[in-house]
Formats: sequence, structure tokens, C-alpha cells
Amino acid sequence: MFIALCVTYADMVRTVPRPLGELEDAVMTRVWQWNRPVTVREVLEDIQRDRSIAYTTVMTVLDNLHQKGWVRREAEGRAYRYEAVSTRAAYAAALMNDSWSQSDNPAAALVAFFGMMSPEQREALTDAVRMVQGPENPPSAPPPENPANPPESAGPGDAEEPADARNAGNPEIPGTENLGTENQGKPANRPPAQNTEGGR
Repeated sequence: MFIALCVTYADMVRTVPRPLGELEDAVMTRVWQWNRPVTVREVLEDIQRDRSIAYTTVMTVLDNLHQKGWVRREAEGRAYRYEAVSTRAAYAAALMNDSWSQSDNPAAALVAFFGMMSPEQREALTDAVRMVQGPENPPSAPPPENPANPPESAGPGDAEEPADARNAGNPEIPGTENLGTENQGKPANRPPAQNTEGGR
């Protein structure tokens, strides 16, 4: 589980440059904190609160960071604005990955590293592992569309008989539709009786 997490970090930081120098880290810390394009003058004035530093020194550091791929820059008049390419988290991951990959016994290095962590740090690491691996119990598949007890199908005697089948035993003959109704209530026509007495 932890090895899988480290492999994921290694994949993520392959494009992250090598570790920063002391002054480079001071400059990048401000670029990351402000999280916006910055000028050399802005970085200079903030660093000068802690130490004495020349404008050209900060300009050279930012130019080197641009060449190393840490920042991108965009011209604004005669100056540049610099913006971070990667995040501080990616940089920290790169440092951890470099230290871990240089060990001749990575498993022992991880055990020692975990032993130095506080309970809060271990909890944060556990949360990170969950984020990388995803949920342990994915949501179950939705129930099928057909209900468990589908409606009973109509029986053989329940189906309505087609009209053609009802008329199959009593076909109609053209021209005889009213044959049985015209003579209702009239006496039937009988043939005349034959004279059997020889002319009487």
C-alpha cells in the first residue's frame, strides 16, 4: 500500500526539477504563497524585510528558476512577471521521492520515516493513501429495471380472441348480410299441394 503511494508520487514528480538552493527556496516560497504572477521588485521588497539583498540578485535568481523550469514568465513592459509552474506540494513530494529512491533499503527507510511521524502526520498520510487508492467499497450496482416480482403474464384463456378468429366459423357471404332479418315475422312460403285425386 505504501509502496504504491510512493510509486504514484514518483510518477507525479518526474517533471519536477532538482531541489532548490537556499536563496532559490526563499524566492519560490513567496511565489507559491502569493499564487499569482509576481515581479522582481515585489519579491525583492519582501525578502529585504529579513535580509539585505540587491535587486540584480533577485533578478538573477528568478531568471535561473525560469531556465530550470520552476517558473514561467510573461513580459510586462520592460520587465517580467513570474508564476510558479508546479506547486509546493509537488516540490515536497520530489524531495521525499529523491530521499527514498537513494536508499539501499527502501522498506527500512519507510519504516524509519513513519516512526518519526506524529499521530497527526500519520493520520494525514492515511488520508492521502485513501485518496490515491480510492474508496475500498465502491457503491453497489443499481437494482435491475425489472422488479423482483414481475406482473403475471396473461394465461392462455385470458387473451382476447382476435376478430378474425371469432368470425372464422361463421364467414359472411357478400349480399347475404340481411338474409336472416328480412323475413322475420312473415309466414314461410310453402309449395302448393299436389292434386292426387286425378282431376277432382
